[in-house]
Amino acid sequence: MPNRTIPARTLALCVLAAACSTGLRAQNVKPPKAQLWMDVSTGSMAGMPEMEMPAGLGGMAGMLGGMMGGGGAGGRSGASTAYGQARGMSVMPPRVLDIAFHNSLKPGVEAAQLIPAGMRMGESLPLLPPRREPAGTPREREPGEPPTEVERPKGRILVYWGCGETVRAGQPRVVDFARGSPSDFASAFAGRHVPDRGARIGPNHVLYPNERNTVVLARDSSLAGEHRIQGAGVPASMKFSLGAAQDLMPAIQLQSRGTLRDSVALSWSPVAHARGYYLHAMASQGNDMVLWSSAEAPDTGMGLFDYLPNATIERWTRERVLLGADVTQCAVPKGIFAPAPGAREDAGAMLRMIAYGGESNFAHPPRPADPKATWEPEWAVRVRVKSHTMAMLGQEQGASSAGGQPSPTAGADAQAPSPAAEQPQEQLRLPSPGSILRGILGR
Repeated sequence: MPNRTIPARTLALCVLAAACSTGLRAQNVKPPKAQLWMDVSTGSMAGMPEMEMPAGLGGMAGMLGGMMGGGGAGGRSGASTAYGQARGMSVMPPRVLDIAFHNSLKPGVEAAQLIPAGMRMGESLPLLPPRREPAGTPREREPGEPPTEVERPKGRILVYWGCGETVRAGQPRVVDFARGSPSDFASAFAGRHVPDRGARIGPNHVLYPNERNTVVLARDSSLAGEHRIQGAGVPASMKFSLGAAQDLMPAIQLQSRGTLRDSVALSWSPVAHARGYYLHAMASQGNDMVLWSSAEAPDTGMGLFDYLPNATIERWTRERVLLGADVTQCAVPKGIFAPAPGAREDAGAMLRMIAYGGESNFAHPPRPADPKATWEPEWAVRVRVKSHTMAMLGQEQGASSAGGQPSPTAGADAQAPSPAAEQPQEQLRLPSPGSILRGILGR
């Protein structure tokens, strides 16, 4: 018989590996009986007064909200009746609250969320099942979503990245569609993204806003305080308290200086509870699309304008994909958005900026300390917050206060109205990412 004696060192390693495997064994976690999702968003347009519509003009608010990157129909106080608007870049209404609730004990049954008085939205919000669309109703594309039927595109995509006054060596990255296949268009936009952590809405969910209630958050509203969910089959213990970290984030006070033929200097005041920032600009120049982002890595950036988990924010900040929470300025390289010969000087480029808030999770009862114990929460709540703004580069913007007036701290010349502020609102057309993509595709 051959000698099968195991060396002592090998035996010790095997024992250690087994011990570690046992210690790291995943706890048995069962899904909560009831799950609530809350998405909170603050939107603005740099240098512009906050846009709220008086009662009775909700349809116009819905139309303008769609043009600016929101969606849905209008309602009282310029609200949208469509769940999901918080995921977009809505600036009308400027504050959006989306609530989705799934109760496995009574799926799809109406419930109510009792809210603190500081929200100024009444005593409670009704949570109703989603309205059923008629069979065969086509799904509308989300703002900025490329067409599903992709024609052979024209021109090129020029990708620039990084804050700085000059174009860096090795830039731009060029995608030339004349030399590639139609699949190159999709691959060109296959940048960073995270799995969707929002609610996967279906008939077993109940939602806010809805057709019964379209009240929106006021300028001085606060979500801080106790919230309680009530309804048939809802666990009696389902109440939780929100604090400053889960409250509405302030609007981003963004300022820009410089023309498109120069480097455009961007600066902003720190946003309370922001964990990181990201800026992205785009413009069409003939058949070409020019993209720029504040990241230190090339990426078209389409997947970053969404809520991000805390761990992802931390990782991408370390990788310099996102700007840190302590950063308050960035520069767009000189001339990358300069108008082509013969083009309008005021054609501009659309800039979007997002301040990532945190993601907070609550559950009852809390996770057991014993890893061998099964955890089966009665309920769980996930709250996500963000703030975003939009601007036209090349039109100098001064920061605005919450009331829409120039901020006294916007700079030495803050009292002088900026060129953008002097223009009538109907002249300040802000193209959507979708319209720019359609131009590239020849649609």
